[in-house]
Parts: sequence; C-alpha cells; structure tokens
Amino acid sequence: MWLVLQNTLKAYPCGSDHTPSPMASRIPLEAEAVLDSPSARLTAVAVDVREGHSIAFLGDSKGNLHKVFLGSDGQVKTYAISTVQPNSPIHSDLLLDQNGAQIYIMTSNAVEKRPVAECGDHLDCYSCLSARDPYCGWCVLDGRCGLREDCQRGSLGGHWLWSFDAAQQCLAIQELNVYNVSRGDKTPIIVSVPGLPALGKGEVYSCFFQDTEAPARLSSTGVTCSTPDADILPLIGQGDDSVMVALSLRFGNVTVAETHFTFYNCSLVQQLSGRRPCQGCVGSRWGCNWCIHRHLCTHKHTCDQGVTIYNQKVGPPPAHSCYAARTAFILFPSGALATEQTRSIDHGAKPDYAAMYQSDAPDSPTLLECPCVEKVQSSSLLPVNVESKITLLGQHLHLFQDEDLDYECVLDVEKRSVVVEASVETHPTEPTVFFITCQLHQYTYAALVEEYRAVINIRRRNSFVIDSAEDLHVTLFNCSVGRSDCSRCRTAEPRYGCVWCSAAAASSCVYGASCTEEVTHTCPAPVIHFVSPIDPVSGPVEGGTVVTISGSNLGQRPEDVQNSVSVAGVPCHVIHSRYEVSSRRTTSSGEEKSGQALVSVRGGGHGRSTHVFSFQDPVLTGVSPLRGPKAGGSGLSIRGHRLKTGHAGEVSVSVGGVPCLVLTIEDDQISCQSGSSNRTGDHGITVRFGGAERHLQGMTYHYTPNPNITRASPSKSFLRGGRTILVSGHNLDVVQEPKLRVTLSPPDPLPPRRRRRSVAWRGGAGGGDPGAWSRLRRIVPEPVCPDGTLCGVKQYESLCAVISSTVIQCTTPAVGPEARRARVRVHFLLDSLQFEFSSVSGGGEVFSYQPDPLLFPLNRKDRSKPYHHKPGSIISVEGVNLDLAISKEEVVALIGDGVCTVKTLTHHHLYCEPPAQQPPRPARRGEEGLNHLPEFTVQMGNLNFSLGRVQYDSQAQISFPLEAQVGVGVGATVVALMVLIIVLIYRRKSKQAMRDYKKVQIQLENLETSVRDRCKKEFTDLMTEMMDMSSDLVGSGIPFLQYRTYAERIFFPGHQESPLRRELDVPEGRRQTVEQGLVQLSNLLNSKLFLTKFIHTLEVQRTFSPRDRAYVASLLTVALHGKLEYFTDILKTLLNDLVDQYVAKNPKLMLRRTESVVEKLLTNWMSICLFTFLRESAGESFYMLFRAIKHQVDKGPVDAVTGKAKYTLNDNRLLREDVEYRTLTLNVLIPAPGADGGSAGQTAPAKVLDCDTITQVKEKVLEQTWKGTSFSQRPHVDSLNLEWRAGVAGHLILSDEDLTSVTQGSWKRLNTIQHYKVPDGATVALVPRNGKHQHHYDSHDYMPGEKTPMLDDGEEGGVRLWHLVKASEEAELPKQRRGSVRERGGERAKAIPEIYLTRLLSMKGTLQKFVDDLFTAILSTSQPIPLAVKYFFDMLDEQATQHNITDPETIHIWKTNSLPLRFWINILKNPQFIFDVQASDHVDAVLSVIAQTFMDSCTIAEHKLGRDSPINKLLYARDIPRYKHMVERYYADIRQAISASDQEMNSALAELSRNYAGEVNHLVALHELYKYINKYYDQIITALEEDAMAQKMQLGYRLQQVAAAVENKVTDL
Repeated sequence: MWLVLQNTLKAYPCGSDHTPSPMASRIPLEAEAVLDSPSARLTAVAVDVREGHSIAFLGDSKGNLHKVFLGSDGQVKTYAISTVQPNSPIHSDLLLDQNGAQIYIMTSNAVEKRPVAECGDHLDCYSCLSARDPYCGWCVLDGRCGLREDCQRGSLGGHWLWSFDAAQQCLAIQELNVYNVSRGDKTPIIVSVPGLPALGKGEVYSCFFQDTEAPARLSSTGVTCSTPDADILPLIGQGDDSVMVALSLRFGNVTVAETHFTFYNCSLVQQLSGRRPCQGCVGSRWGCNWCIHRHLCTHKHTCDQGVTIYNQKVGPPPAHSCYAARTAFILFPSGALATEQTRSIDHGAKPDYAAMYQSDAPDSPTLLECPCVEKVQSSSLLPVNVESKITLLGQHLHLFQDEDLDYECVLDVEKRSVVVEASVETHPTEPTVFFITCQLHQYTYAALVEEYRAVINIRRRNSFVIDSAEDLHVTLFNCSVGRSDCSRCRTAEPRYGCVWCSAAAASSCVYGASCTEEVTHTCPAPVIHFVSPIDPVSGPVEGGTVVTISGSNLGQRPEDVQNSVSVAGVPCHVIHSRYEVSSRRTTSSGEEKSGQALVSVRGGGHGRSTHVFSFQDPVLTGVSPLRGPKAGGSGLSIRGHRLKTGHAGEVSVSVGGVPCLVLTIEDDQISCQSGSSNRTGDHGITVRFGGAERHLQGMTYHYTPNPNITRASPSKSFLRGGRTILVSGHNLDVVQEPKLRVTLSPPDPLPPRRRRRSVAWRGGAGGGDPGAWSRLRRIVPEPVCPDGTLCGVKQYESLCAVISSTVIQCTTPAVGPEARRARVRVHFLLDSLQFEFSSVSGGGEVFSYQPDPLLFPLNRKDRSKPYHHKPGSIISVEGVNLDLAISKEEVVALIGDGVCTVKTLTHHHLYCEPPAQQPPRPARRGEEGLNHLPEFTVQMGNLNFSLGRVQYDSQAQISFPLEAQVGVGVGATVVALMVLIIVLIYRRKSKQAMRDYKKVQIQLENLETSVRDRCKKEFTDLMTEMMDMSSDLVGSGIPFLQYRTYAERIFFPGHQESPLRRELDVPEGRRQTVEQGLVQLSNLLNSKLFLTKFIHTLEVQRTFSPRDRAYVASLLTVALHGKLEYFTDILKTLLNDLVDQYVAKNPKLMLRRTESVVEKLLTNWMSICLFTFLRESAGESFYMLFRAIKHQVDKGPVDAVTGKAKYTLNDNRLLREDVEYRTLTLNVLIPAPGADGGSAGQTAPAKVLDCDTITQVKEKVLEQTWKGTSFSQRPHVDSLNLEWRAGVAGHLILSDEDLTSVTQGSWKRLNTIQHYKVPDGATVALVPRNGKHQHHYDSHDYMPGEKTPMLDDGEEGGVRLWHLVKASEEAELPKQRRGSVRERGGERAKAIPEIYLTRLLSMKGTLQKFVDDLFTAILSTSQPIPLAVKYFFDMLDEQATQHNITDPETIHIWKTNSLPLRFWINILKNPQFIFDVQASDHVDAVLSVIAQTFMDSCTIAEHKLGRDSPINKLLYARDIPRYKHMVERYYADIRQAISASDQEMNSALAELSRNYAGEVNHLVALHELYKYINKYYDQIITALEEDAMAQKMQLGYRLQQVAAAVENKVTDL
C-alpha cells in the first residue's frame, strides 16, 4: 500500500508548489458523466450557479473553452464554444473570480482573463434573446442586455426577459385602433402591447411620434396616446400626400416597443390628383371625402354645405366610366343617403334633385361616381378661323343641384385660356348623363404647325373646373401651314378638307368652307427657285450625283415629271422613293461642262433654274502630316484641286482601307480624322466623290506604333491651376493635340428617386383590398442644386505641349471651389487614346486639388511704403497653403526684372535670395514717387502676387536742417567743456575704457540687427538639406533600434554587457539543477507577498546603493517581462506604498529622483508601453530634430579637444573664438562591389571644413557616403585611413598626428585638412587600416561618453594637444556676470565673449521649427492617447483622491515626474536609446538644453528671469509659456478622455508580452537577482519568517529550496 501511495504521489504531485507536502487519497470518488467530449480530451473544469441552474466551463486539449448549461431537471446543453489558444491544452487551473464575472484560463504559455458572458455586446432585445446565454437577459425598462442582478427591477415579473428561455419574446406593439390619421387631427391612439411591465407609483410611459412626445395614459386595453399638433410633426415630402413616422412607447429614454404610423393630408391628395381631384380624393387609400360644392378634399365626415361623397373602398369602377373612378357613397346636406331608385327628368322643367334622391331606406345606399366630363362627343378636329361648336359628354352633373346649369368651356391655346359659353342638356333616357355644348367660336393659333392639340375643360361659371379625363382635348388644324403651292395643297389628307383658293391678291391653301373665291382644280406651270449650293452645284464627270431641285408646282406624282428633267443638258432620272423631297440623279457627262436644270410637268408647262450645275474632275496633290499613331485620331489635310465636288455627305476618305472621318471640305483641301488601324506601315490615300474615286499618287501615310505614357507627376494642383505636369512615355511626338482633362463628379452617387413606402394592409384599419387602391404618383422635379455643391459632372481641359518623343508638358486647368469636395479624375487625351492619371502616377496615386496659396505683402502694416532690404540677407514672405501643391523649383519670384532665387518653401513661409544689387526698373512716363522702385512679384502657376516695392538699404549721408546744426553746435560746446573736466579728473586709462565700451555697444547693436537675417539664411539652408535627407529616408527609412537593443539601453544604461546579451554562466554539470532552481525562483516571484517583501527588505539595507536599486528594478523587469499584467499589479502596489510614504512628508517630492526600486520600475514600464508610440508617432519628429542639430553643428567648426562648437545652444559648449574656415567638397572614391581595395569605383561628394581634424573628416565622409546604412553597420572610423589621391601615383595617408604636426613648446596642434593643403574638389578614399586596428564595427557596444573630447588624454610626455583654441587661453564665460566693462576690459582687446552669444540665438531660431514639431508630436491629443499614459494618469488621480490630496499642483507634479521626467527626458537626452545613431558630445549638449526646456514647460511654477539666469532659460523665455499651455491642455485632454479599464490595459499588456516574448533572457536576469538574494539572504529569510501570511504560505521554505538548487546551499530542509 505504501508503494502504491508513493507511485500516486509521483504521478500526481497535487499541491506541491503551494503546500509543504503533496495531497493524495486512497478512496476514489465516483460520478456519472452527463457530457461526453469525443473530439478532444477535457482538461479543466469550473462551475458557477446562476438563476438556480449550474453552468460549467470546460477546457479541452485543443485549446477550446466549452460553456455548458446544466439544468435542475437534468437538461445539459452546450451553448457556446470559444477558442483560447489553438492546439494548446487548457490547464486545470480554471478559476472564476470572487464575483463570478471573470474566468482565468491558463495554457502552456499564457494566462487570459475573459468575461463569463458578453451580454453588453447585444445592443437590442432580439439580439440578446437570440444569444441563448443563461447569464444574459433583456432588462425591459433599462433597454440593455445584462445579468439579472444588474437589472434594477430584475426580480419583478416581466421586467427581465431571460435569454436562455426560448419561450421569451421581446415586447412588441400588437395592434393599434387606427394606423393613420389626418395630419393635425386630434385622435386617441390605443396601443396594445402584451406583457407590458407594470410601473411604480408616479411612473408613466410616454408616446413618441418620431421625436415628438405626446401624452400617454395607461388603460386596461393598453396605452392611449394622443396625436400631436401638426406644426411639430415631420414635414410631408414633395410629391407625397403622407408621412410615415415611428410610433414608439418609451419609459424615460428607453424605447420599450415601436411600430409605424402614418399622417396624411387630404389637401395634398387633391393637389396630386391632376385633372381628377374628386376621383383622386375618394379613391385614395386614406379616409378622405369630397365636398362637391366647396370643391374640397377633406378628412371630415360631413361638409359644411352641399353634397358629400364618401371614400368607400369596395371594388373596381364601372367599365363605362370616363376614367378609373372609385365608387363612393353620396350624402346630401339633409343627411339622407342616395338610393338605387332613380326617376325620369322633365327636360322642360327644372329637376328637383333633392326630391329625386330622397330615400325611404337609408340603410341601402347607392354607389355613385364623381361629376366628370367623359369625352368629346362631336368631332375633335376643328379648322382655324372658322366658327365651330364642341359637344362633350358629362356624367353626374346633377349632384351640383343646379337650377340654371350655368357652365363654360375653357380651352388652353398657346398658354392662353379661351373661354366660351356652354349649354347643358340632359340625356333623354339616362338622367345621370348630360350633353355639354360649347357655343360657336373661331379658334386660332400662331404656331407654324399643321395641328395643335388644345386641352379643354368644363368649368362652373366663374368657379371651379369639373373632373375630366386626362386626355380630354380637341385638335385645331391650319391648311396653309406647309402647303405653300398648289401641288402640296392638292395632296393634303382628305380629312382636313383643304383646297387651293385663288384670290386677287394671292392664292393660298385654306379650309374648303372658308374659301370665298374660286377653287383651283388645275395647278399652274412649275417654277424652279434655285438649285441649292449644298444639294449640290457640282458633281464628278463620271456622274452618279444626287441633285435636289426645289421649287413650286413640280407635280403631284413622280410620273408627272418622269423623263422630263435634265441638268446641264444631261437627262436626269427621277428617284421615286425620294420624290417627296424632289430628288433626281444625274447621268455621266464624260467631260467637264456646266448648264442649267430644266423640268417639264405633264400638262403643266416647264421651268428653268437660274443656277448653274457643273461637271468637274477633282485632283489630289498631297497630304500632311505623313505619319500618325495606328490608334487613329490624327487630323489629316489632303490637298488638291476641285475637291468640293458633289454632295459633301458623299465625299469620303480612306487610308489603306481605313475610313478617315471627313471634317471640312474646301475647294483645295479636305480635312479628316484618321481611324484606327490594326497594323503599322505605309498606306495609300483614296478619296471617293459619290461613285467616283481619286487616289493620291507618289505619297503615302505611315501608321506608327501607338504613343504610351509610363509616368506622370506631380499629383496635386491649386484650384487656380497652372501647375506643370510632366508626362513621360514613348512615341509621344506623333500626337497632334495632347490635352489634359479634369472631370469633377459628386463624391457619392446621387440617391435614387425616392419611392413611396409600402404600407402593410391591415384589415381592421378600414378594410378592403390594398391592390385596388394603388394610385399613380406624380413625378416631381428634382430640387435645385445648392450653391457650392457639385450635383452634376463638370469637365475642364487644357492643352499640352509636346517636348520630345518621350516628354509632354501639361498645365492643370483652373477649377471651381467645388473640386475640394468632389471626386477628381484626370485623363491625358492623346488624340484618340486616353490614359488615367492614377494608372500612370506610380503607385496608383490619385490626383487632387488643394486650396489656393495666399501670400501676404512684404510691408503688411503700410503697403504704400517700400520694403527695406539689407543686401546680403534673404527675403522672407509669409502666407498660407504655400507648399500644398507646388515645389520651390516651380515658384518664380522677381524683383523688377531680377530673379529672387527661391531657397525654401514651407507651409507658411517662402524664403528667396535676391540679387546682390537692386535690379533696375525701366522708367515710364509719368511715374513719380515709389514707381521707380522695382516691384516684388511671385508667380505660382496661374496665380500672380504683387507684394509691394523693394528698396535696397545704403549708407547714405544724413543731412541735418539748420536748426539741428545749431543745436548740435551748442551741444558740442557743452560736451567739449565736460570732456575737458573729465580729462582733468580721470586718467587716460579710464578714457580708453569708455571708448572700448562705446565700441562694444556699437558692435552689439550691429550683431543684434543681423541675428534675424542670419537665422533666416541658416534656416533656409537647413530646410534645403533636411528636404534632401527626407528623400533619402524614403528608401532607407528611420534607423529605429530593434526592441531588444532598445530595452537593453533603457534598462541597463552604461552596462557594456547587459543580461539581455549574456548566456547563463554556470558549470555545465550543474546547469540543469540551476535552471530548475531559477524556474522555482520565477514561480516564487509570482507570489505578490514575497516580491514586495523582497523589495522592501533590500531597500532598508544601508549597503543597497541607488545604482543597485536601479539594477535590481531592471532585473525584475526582465524576469517579469512575460507577465506584464502581474508586473503592472506589482507596480501599482509599490506605488501605493510610495504614496503613503511621501504623503506623510512632502507629496510634491514623490518620483522626483530614482531613489527607490519602484521609480526605476516605473521608468521601465513606461519605456515598454510607449515603444510603439515612439516608433509610429514621435520618432520621426525626434529623428528630424536630431539630424537638424547634427547638420547645423557640423556646419561650423568644432574643437576636437575641448568639444566646443561654433553652433550650439549650450553656452558652456560655445566656441567663443573667431575661427576662419571654408567649406570644401571632397570627391570620395567608393570601391566597386567585389573589387579590391585599390580598385576605383564611383565617386560621391562629401562636404567638410578645412579646419576639421582628420578624424572629423573621416566621420563626416562616413556619414555622407554611408547615409543609407545605420550606424552599427558602418565601418568604425578608427579602422579606416583617409588617403588623399592626387594623380596616378600620388597617394598620401592623412592622420591627426604625424611627423609634420606643428609643435610649439608644450603644445602640439592636431593636423587638419588645411594643414595638408588639400584643395577643394580633391579626391580622397577611405582605406582599411592595416594591423590590429582593422575591424568592422558590427558590434558597437553602447557606452556613454564614447566620443568624448580629447582634453583628458591630451597630455602625453609633457606635450598638450590643441585644435582650434588652446584650453588655457580661451576666455570662459563665468557663471556670475561680472560688474562693469571696466572690470572686463582687460580680458581680451580683440573681442568680448558675450558678442558670440548671438550665435546661440541664431542656432535657436534655426532649430525652432523642429523643436516645435517634436513638442507637438509628444503633447498632441489629436491622435489616440497611449493607453498606458491614460491608465497611469487615472491611477495617480485615484491615489490623490484616496489620500485627500486636492492641490492640483501636486497632481500635476506627479504626472510630470512620472511621464516627462522618467521617460521623455531620458529619451530626449539619449537619441541612441531609440535610434541606431552615434550621438557626439556637442549634439548631446544641444539636446540637453532642449530637454531642460521641455522639463521647464512641464512645471507649474513661474520662472523669474534676471541677469543671473542661465543662458539656456533666457533663450526659450518667450517659448516656455506657449509650451506650458500645450502641457496643461495635454493633461486636461487626457483627464477628459474615456477611462481605460483594467481589462483593456491587461489585454494590451498581454499582447506586449506575446510580441516581445523572445527578446529577453529571463534566466540570466533571475540568476543576477539571486546574487542579491544570496547577499541579503539572512535578512530576507528573517523578514519572511516574521510575517504570518508568509509563514502560512511557507515562502521562506520555498526560498530555501531555491537556494539549495541554485547554489547547493545547505539549509534547514
């Protein structure tokens, strides 16, 4: 039995990690399985109880989590399966938190915390109930999906609908008593909602029609809602007669149930019914009724006066109706309904309609129709100018109850109303049918058309128009239109009754009844008016030309002129099919001849033309151009004689059988457009003149390959256009008229025409067949397009210029402001070919239009005054949108006729370098005043700016008026007396000091005035260089470090070999045991109690130095890097202890220094969480600032010994000496790939200074020739020699020190380029150094201060090295300013050092843009705030609230010390932490000033500046308040942002742990940590034994196990 137990203990060591001894049992537990998992083995289980049911969470061997519902009745159902980690078994440690809301899931390499249910993902009731999740349910009155305990009334019936219950249904409106009412009609609406929850006392439901609230009253049948007033309801759309709104039942802001409800307007029904208002009203789907006497459609049940026709949907209309009318009930004013009984009407007496329709049985009403006019009973064809009657058929006119039957006819003729009196008679047998007769009237119209359709209506006299059929009209006709001669009149259609009426004045074609003279039956002789010049006047001698002869009386049939027509004496055959237009075809003449046309009509004489027709022979002589693309579209000009022969429509051109579209025809030239051919080469040209052909002899047309576009740029333009687009391709010179077309179209497709919303038919809302009530909808015009909005498509074109066969230049056309919101498409039109810009722009870039730039005048205060320019400086022009769509090379700036060379173009500034001398301006007559000065103009595309006149400053003599001269004379006398007294009192040395002071004053004034010009010029040069560098970065990218290197430099700064690089250094025989012990130590660190005890114990040890604290914190960071959620929890715990500690003392001092482990942990935590933000957001701005500093510093002299530079922001690193130097451009030989060291490849230019040491030259050459390679991949500067090559055999190795070095006493000067007299343009090469120094700098170990100055190493054997200035001779700027010039006068006679402090201002102004960009990138909240920053700042706010800290300054200091101080300052001072670069001391000095400025900006306290303030604070004195405002807004925006939950933060941390899992070596870190455990072993053990909880968890015992395994230490085990 003991053996069995031992085996069990070995096989199942349950609890061995947390208890003194394993647990096991000899008695097995048995249970019946309720669920089988055949696909995967179940590995974990956790159970929760909700709503009286059990819910099991089962993990399996494939990484899936099964959610199983276990009902009290034995029901088992798996309702959800989610994948945690594919193919990774879930460990048995499946735990629910204390609230049962979260479940912890562990796999082999990760721990996840997931919610047991995600009820909040379901946003509506249907989604919530369909989820079938036993945790979830729909809280009716809260309007959300959640747990029952989260629902305020969840325990009450009907308030919480359980999702797992399939019988549960969401609340819905089951029925309404009415589904539509008239707009504005107050009607109670009864809303029936089954299962509506009961409310408490004082609580009510609300009814909402769309967004309009209406009173609601709860009753036994449901909720009764009152319809709102019409003025607060949504408007009815144009072309509609109703509006459908959402009717919702709400409780507070929660919608309980919802349906649709309709409001209609009977007046709109009448308006939309056209000529049938009564029928449209009673036939509508709404309850509209028709008031006959008021001619009104109303929703009321009775009319105020007259007869009412009720809307009754009972069936289709009678077949004999005049239109598709609906049957309806009719009600007379007395209230009696009309019956089926009808009576005959006496035509002689006035009918008594009230008596006629009086009924004894009102319960059986008769179905009657609206009064209407059905059709025209008489002939609808009426001649003009002849008196005619019109008879129409009407029905149901008796409903008007007229006694006089007073009506009138109204005809619409050419927008005029012709009113004619009408009489009405009743049908003898049908009393509801009436005959309406319009009295005699002469109708006429002015339009030159044969027929005119006139709409006719019947109107009650001076009242309203009666319903009529939609097509009710009469047709007026005029015989004289189109029948100007007898022949045409005789051939008119018989139904018109037209005759040729002979009159004394003039004969004409008229209606037969209106002819008062003799009617002509025989037409006179023909008359030929002309042979039309276009029909034609010539033809080829071969004949076949169709000739049109126009005239009058040319016969009535083709047979009348058959064989009796001749042209120029040649018989002409009549074409019968075209006789209607009098066409004839000529025959061949065989020779060139001319003559008249002759026509003879059978029995009617003959006629002769006055025009002459010619037979002629066309000849072709040439063509141009001689070539074009085979795609066609080229314009050809064919030259010749007599080319205008025959019909222009019968002249055709073909090139090699391909048709050429004829454009114009002249007597000596034909223009046509070539067609598309499927082959290239030479082709003949043929011209056809009808049936005759002519061929071009001796010349051909050559089809070339099609032109092709391969590249087009740029892709932006201003709205005003004019920007040059460069187009590259092949065969472009064959294009005759290249164009650029810009198409603007709306950004989104126009919405489809709105359709009437279909409404579900409800039998209880008025009964009937919905199909019978469909009504045609009137088409309403689209609304007018608003101003500034593009509603259609617009096109703009501009011509392009062919430069060569490979280049075309196009200019963008000007467009309107709507292009900013439109979809822009650009095409290049190459004759018949077109290319879209996006397909040839490279990368599919889309063309866009940007806002126009705007330049401000040079002298903005007073434009009438000239701008004074100091020669030698640059001109700065301010504006907006300057660089959006143009480059500096495209901008033309002129001063008069002189060019101002544009150096830099930014968004708000244009910098240009003007001519050295003021350009002359030609004098113009009458110019006075400023007109002689040159004008400063700037051209940007089509935009021209005139910015004022420019005057160059000169040292002109100043003339004084006489009064001033007298004053000066008197003053001079007084001064002379004073000087005499001073000479007697003061010594000569005092006078010299005063003169020196005045000299210095003048010098300072001159320097101050030049600072601005120097800043502008330096900034222009720097921006030019940075733009070039930006283009280089496109290929190589910013050299960001990998995360492993980044973490190593952040965690362990200054350590040459960090734990991230080393391997575990233990004997191989003990490696396995040690690794097991380190794994146990890792498990022990997972105990929060042990870890906090461990840290607090170390911190109280006196030998535990600040350096040890930082090192241990970084080791813990590495050890816990794979469990960042736990690491964050530890950080929060330690931070809470730190707050407790500082609150008792001075809370403002917290986190100011790295004096504790938690402060270094915070630095590391921020660095881990913000690494992605650095790379994606702030890194680019920081790198551009770093490059700008390096470029600016390297542009001036830098002392290699002292490290001081001419260009810097740090006054302690300022070179206060005038050093003469010049810039040289060296040609650096770069060896060809694969060549040996002596083989020459290509050369690359490199700029250096002649005062640079050889080492400095090598660094600059490496920087410029290896600019596409990161620093760690470049050769080390010490591994290379600089070789100067002059000629074939002239190779000289240059070095800092050699036999030629200049030595003066104990001082030796380092060699420079100037020392070797290397000329500008010299050729140099970097060659490998032989010997032990030759190595590749692959493994540059980061060491702080690696490139320190040589000051400390300068003394060797009594010789001191110097470069630019000797260290002992340079005048240092004292920290405390000295008193007077007298005290400083003896320092240097040549210059006073303070003068050179203006270089700091110049450097600051040059870098200002890059500093602003970096601070903006760091402090901007326009992009998402890093989650870690929001989370930590919220945690600080919580700590302040818990400790009752209300001082905002204290909280501001905490946030500043945690983020800017602990992270950003560290990064700003050390760019090598994030980039693969080398930071020199002179660059670090500048970054230190910028970092200090950033830190000053993050403090609340105001800095009082004075004479003794540091120089760097004075430099940024004006900028710091602006930066402070940015920081305060940044903190405020973070505080107002949405809080980051623990779940979101843990999810992000878990992702970081996974992403960087392989980047750290935690075993080495654990081994290093153990060294500290071993050092303070006794103290740690004592602390653990003194803690009761630690004793209970046996933490001391477990640490002894770790010590025994790692160090083989003998313990008390």
